[in-house]
Amino acid sequence: PLIDGGTVRLPALIGLSRALDLILTGRTVTAKEALDIGLVNRVVAVGAGLGQAYNLAMSIAKYPQLCIRHDRDAAYYGTFSAESFEQALEREAANVTVELLQEAKEGADKFRQGIGRGGSFSGIKERKLPDWERAEMKHESKL
Repeated sequence: PLIDGGTVRLPALIGLSRALDLILTGRTVTAKEALDIGLVNRVVAVGAGLGQAYNLAMSIAKYPQLCIRHDRDAAYYGTFSAESFEQALEREAANVTVELLQEAKEGADKFRQGIGRGGSFSGIKERKLPDWERAEMKHESKL
């Protein structure tokens, strides 16, 4: 038996029918199937996982962290704990702090200045790419 919460979390993530298929059969899934059913949200080339995970982390880290944590917590609560949609909305609004609003205001000010419009986020945080990351990107572009 699954006693790690998988029988509760998996149906919420990929739907009951697909979750039962995996839970009851114990079968493995390919990367393509995992992507198709929503078990994973991206597939990368063999050997590129660490670099891609780092890139994902850096793309999240450049945003205001209080806002990121608030949004993540609200999504988890709404998906796994809320008894209703309305309860999830109420909790999301109730957990807003002065610091969170200040961070959101700073982000809105940047957006008004043009940062982030049209998908351009170059002015959010600049960072120098380490040599290993440049090499990884070069390697991935050849795949």
